[in-house]
Amino acid sequence: MENNTEKNSLRRLLLERRDATSFDMIKIASEQIHKKLRKNNLFRNAKKIGSYYPIGSEILTQDIMQEILSSGKELFLPKVVDDEMEFRKITDFSCLEKGFFDIMEPKDDCPVDNKLDLILVPTVGVSQEGIRLGYGLGFFDKFLAKNPTETISLVYDKQIIKKIPKSDHDIKMNWILSEDQFTKVL
Repeated sequence: MENNTEKNSLRRLLLERRDATSFDMIKIASEQIHKKLRKNNLFRNAKKIGSYYPIGSEILTQDIMQEILSSGKELFLPKVVDDEMEFRKITDFSCLEKGFFDIMEPKDDCPVDNKLDLILVPTVGVSQEGIRLGYGLGFFDKFLAKNPTETISLVYDKQIIKKIPKSDHDIKMNWILSEDQFTKVL
């Protein structure tokens, strides 16, 4: 089976599995993830943190982002410009507007800064080795190839699987955080 076909099939399966999660379970898992993240030194010591605004059944990050803002740290969200992704600083949620694929992203006047201490990465699936399966457009992989930084893949436990086919352009995650585990990838 060809790598892309295998990844696309796996992506569909994992999205179906994730989309079957009830909103109550999404909230509970997101709260558990937030509690684990709050205790982690990497997160506590980071000054400039990249996150994402959740869509669909993704891990909810609004409370995490609010904590970042209220603790005096700097918060950055991705914005797609042409075929590249960059991170822009936001000071509150009014700095956001619908952008690429109707995802909430920073407005054009938000300052760009791609040198972050930590990025929380949306994830469709991830292997224990840190190979992440995203939506297939490669924005995060391209960004991380040019701007290496610590990454935490935010994912439901049921999205962590044994094997994901690795492509040459795939960037491994440094950490995997689910409702049941917070693991440093070796």
